[in-house]
Amino acid sequence: MEQQWTTIIKPNAKLWEIDFKEIWRYKDLWALNIKRDIKTQYKQTVLGPLWFLIQPALTTIMYMVVFGGIAKIPTDGLPQPLFYLAGICMWQYFADCLHKTSATFLANAGVYGKVYFPRLITPLSVVTSNLVRLGIQILLFVAVYIYFICTGADVHPNLYLLLFPLLVLMIAGLALGFGIIVSSLTTKYRDLIILFTFIVQLWMYGTPVIYPLNTITNETLKLCMMINPVTGIVEAFKFGALGVGYFSWALLTYDFLFMLVVLTIGIVLFNKIQRSFMDTV
Repeated sequence: MEQQWTTIIKPNAKLWEIDFKEIWRYKDLWALNIKRDIKTQYKQTVLGPLWFLIQPALTTIMYMVVFGGIAKIPTDGLPQPLFYLAGICMWQYFADCLHKTSATFLANAGVYGKVYFPRLITPLSVVTSNLVRLGIQILLFVAVYIYFICTGADVHPNLYLLLFPLLVLMIAGLALGFGIIVSSLTTKYRDLIILFTFIVQLWMYGTPVIYPLNTITNETLKLCMMINPVTGIVEAFKFGALGVGYFSWALLTYDFLFMLVVLTIGIVLFNKIQRSFMDTV
């Protein structure tokens, strides 16, 4: 008797295609992964989810002491906690998503080798679950924000703050794209993980997190920093929330197009590597 298969598993016909219908069919697994990531991150810790607030708070204090107190780096006339928190919230979300998605294949090799599901769900769940952390840190930023407004700080929010959802989408897309590119490459070249960790640490100093972009007087250096796709996103958030900083529609458009290109390259590599990565790992 001929066997009638109910489900046929095969790779995408084209490397750049994403089967959104298949991903939607596994939406329950996506939700479970999000729940798992949130619960296990600080499981069996004393303070638990409070670390979501403690980490940016301690980082802000350190920046105030080192960069504000010792290095005397200006903050565009803004209170230092507000200026640093604005950059920290956006950068930490980007860095966290980048680190976790870059380990997608290696961290989940045991699961990938035993059961089938759309592999893209794993990095997507990482990017989505980190939104919870970002939301909590934004609440901390809002609390500090309200305090300084009540004390008469020269802060001027504007309509550009409405771009915040788009900015989060862009920074999530960049992190996902770069992350899955690195994850695809590290299945064969493991030492890239060490190199990439070092690059991300340096990347922060090339992004206006601890200093305003306007303080860069060297035009060549400033141009190099504007090539960084995260620069325009961080500056746009600061400009919308605080009323100071550098905002340019041209720069934001460049960042958006850069995100699309990186995401496309990442998806192509991811789809190609996932077909045979178990043989390599």
